[in-house]
Amino acid sequence: MGGWGVLVAGVDEAGRGPLAGPVVAAAVILDAKRPIAGLADSKVLAPARRQVLAQAIKQRALCWAVGRAEVADIDRLNILQASLLAMRRAVETLDIVPDLVLIDGNRAPSLACRVKTVIKGDATVPSVQAASILAKVARDAEMFTLDKAFPGYGFSRHKGYPTATHLLALAIFGVSPVHRRSFGPVRRLLERGQTGSWPRAVVGGSAR
Repeated sequence: MGGWGVLVAGVDEAGRGPLAGPVVAAAVILDAKRPIAGLADSKVLAPARRQVLAQAIKQRALCWAVGRAEVADIDRLNILQASLLAMRRAVETLDIVPDLVLIDGNRAPSLACRVKTVIKGDATVPSVQAASILAKVARDAEMFTLDKAFPGYGFSRHKGYPTATHLLALAIFGVSPVHRRSFGPVRRLLERGQTGSWPRAVVGGSAR
């Protein structure tokens, strides 16, 4: 809720940089009568704190929703357009239509309501901070699920980001169905024909 009774939704995304998995966005309309202490950019919060705040947001916000763009969307559109698509899906899923949508960053999707971009909104705007937390928690949960489906890559640890561990796993196992084929490190592996040999199960600490 903004000033003078204006319904303001904050929007942010998680997962633009990883080599695997979806990009996830959240939209949140906070209730001024039910403030949530401790909101901050999700990137500066410990995972356990994010979980606590995510539950508080879901319980106290006037409305919240999560949207996503799949790996196929990312490879078809590019990561920027896929991120905007996820944001639009989040806003359009809200049960309450906002008067104004505040988007973290400098690019915004086309929406039926008023939209304003806010540079570093995830550090300054409570509703955007809440959205960043929900998006991050939702995406992390997805990566834990993908870690079970595609063991060996370490998705639950690095969440798909191009860490040394992840790049080594890619070199060993090749490209999985949930990797973003349009991203440089993955694309280069595909060009060398390294695909389809991802581990099916982990037994005794080793992948096979």
